[in-house]
Amino acid sequence: MLQTLDLSVGKGYKNKSQIIRNVTEKWVEDYGFCPQCAGALGQCPNNSPVADFYCKYCGKIFELKAKNGKVGAKINDGAYTTMISRITSNTNPDFFFLNYDSKMRIKNFFAIPNFFFTPRIIEQRKPLALTAKRAGWVGCNILLDQIPESGKLFYIQNYKIESRERILKKYQNIVFVETQKSKGWIFDIMHCIEKLKKNVFSLSDLYVYGKELQQKYPQNNNIQAKIRQQVQFLRDRGYLDFLGNGVYCLR
Repeated sequence: MLQTLDLSVGKGYKNKSQIIRNVTEKWVEDYGFCPQCAGALGQCPNNSPVADFYCKYCGKIFELKAKNGKVGAKINDGAYTTMISRITSNTNPDFFFLNYDSKMRIKNFFAIPNFFFTPRIIEQRKPLALTAKRAGWVGCNILLDQIPESGKLFYIQNYKIESRERILKKYQNIVFVETQKSKGWIFDIMHCIEKLKKNVFSLSDLYVYGKELQQKYPQNNNIQAKIRQQVQFLRDRGYLDFLGNGVYCLR
């Protein structure tokens, strides 16, 4: 896998954003693949709504977000109402995120399946000022830090390439989320487990986040019971293994 973007792909374009778009899209087409089935990617026709790539095998669609520099806790996106409409529809794409450095080397490239996109991870920005060209327009931010790390399928992380087999395995480990109508508690418990920074943990470890979860769910009067319920759910879906005596292990 070539980890340096080929600027010659953008030859013929004068606009910098057009050059980068063509260069990054060509790289993803050449080296990316569908995390669900490992199928090769094809580029969608220009100006396709909410789609940059499609899987040639299963038909899954993807949108690419690429930028120079660090991928932070949030990423600017388009109109708020449009984004909310998209992520609550049946045609919501999966997302690829790519960031590169000043030498055009790819530092991170990862996919986030569409079932991790819920309204809670879309932040509404303030309307543009009345003096702006698009006065009153309301944009949005994608809150990447609100998505569990297990929902981010890294192909390249801090310049290190992940194996295809590992990516496909990670996808299968989280695909159960797709069929869940209510995902808030699932994501919150995933976040709490990740914050422990250890593969083997106990329920008492998770109870440390009780106050934090209580503030988030003030109507819930038995947070510890809810934590146990969600952990058991993750166990039943194959996300965790139960080792006994209230101890669990990440798969």
